[in-house]
Amino acid sequence: MVPAEATWSGGCLCGSRRYGFRRAPRYAGYCHCTMCRRATGGPFAVLVQVDLADIEWTTPPAVYRSSPIAERGFCPICGSPLFLHYFDDDVLRITAGTLDDPDRIAPAGHYGVESRLRWAMCGDGLPEEETRERF
Repeated sequence: MVPAEATWSGGCLCGSRRYGFRRAPRYAGYCHCTMCRRATGGPFAVLVQVDLADIEWTTPPAVYRSSPIAERGFCPICGSPLFLHYFDDDVLRITAGTLDDPDRIAPAGHYGVESRLRWAMCGDGLPEEETRERF
């Protein structure tokens, strides 16, 4: 159950998968990699880093192993993409659009810029990084 004192909350489109956490996210940024584009159905993903130990779910989401190094969480009812998690990391990367108040975050950089679509204009002037993982 999402704690009543959670200061950050969110969930999927149908509301069956809700989450909450108390501490502010570590980081928020754009991801332009092809995997995030396909997983979210958008020109890029905006991901919010939250300590894995801090997040609580009303009902855990379904999980799909999307690569040899990561898994993605989603609602099995409405299909909303909820997170990305690297197996060797203690951080959950929540999809920003699932936050109840996504205006509270501000993306601070771009990742996977080698895959950025030419017409996807956003976050001009922010730091940029190429994808480190290659398969």
